[in-house]
Amino acid sequence: MSDHEPAPLLLDQRRREMLDAMGIQYWVRRDLPADQHHEVIPEHEPWQVSQESMLEQPMPQLPTDWESLQSAVSNCRKCSLSQGRQNTVFGAGDQNARVMVVGEAPGEEEDRQGLPFVGRAGLLLNQMLLAAGLSRESVYIANILNCRPPGNRNPDVEEMKACHDYLQQQIDLVQPEVILAAGGVAAKNLLQSDEAVGRLRGRMHHYGESKIPLLVTYHPSYLLRKPSEKAKSWQDLQLLMKQLQ
Repeated sequence: MSDHEPAPLLLDQRRREMLDAMGIQYWVRRDLPADQHHEVIPEHEPWQVSQESMLEQPMPQLPTDWESLQSAVSNCRKCSLSQGRQNTVFGAGDQNARVMVVGEAPGEEEDRQGLPFVGRAGLLLNQMLLAAGLSRESVYIANILNCRPPGNRNPDVEEMKACHDYLQQQIDLVQPEVILAAGGVAAKNLLQSDEAVGRLRGRMHHYGESKIPLLVTYHPSYLLRKPSEKAKSWQDLQLLMKQLQ
């Protein structure tokens, strides 16, 4: 080894685990005995790793019980939305529901109360569910994001990536018979599609490896702005009722 070459760094098991968790690569010298292995870390430091590369790494195993999962969401700091929130907004409702409603992100009232769909859009969603023979208490309601984006803007890609596994774990726990995606953000995220809601609604899709039936409808907040589209949402709810029957 030359005088200008950095000495290899001997890493203990704890440091290796931390590097693995952050997605930092290291190389092992194979020419040394196992008890003398040296690992050399690449030139970039951990704080230089981009948020995108960190999010591409698989999340640690999430809790498989509701209480621990909700606690994990409450303490999440994976993206910058955690800095401005009043409350995280975890899913709510029947944890054994046949129907799971997925919206996009909390709004101002949801952020204040820590519950999904409790503003004007939530009141309309309650009415839509009743029209389909369901109550709010009989379904499970969640969002793509658990924190409110500033000014109620649409979620960005990194924010959706940060929350994805939390939503997936809720879906796995509920095991719904049908998912109702409310609005473009939810529909495009769940279906990995760029198509508009108008083109996605009106037919059955399937989500994930379990091929859970998934229907797309307009977000209640959109219907508040365009009441003329409520008739189309009623058609979507009829498809939902038919699927449940």
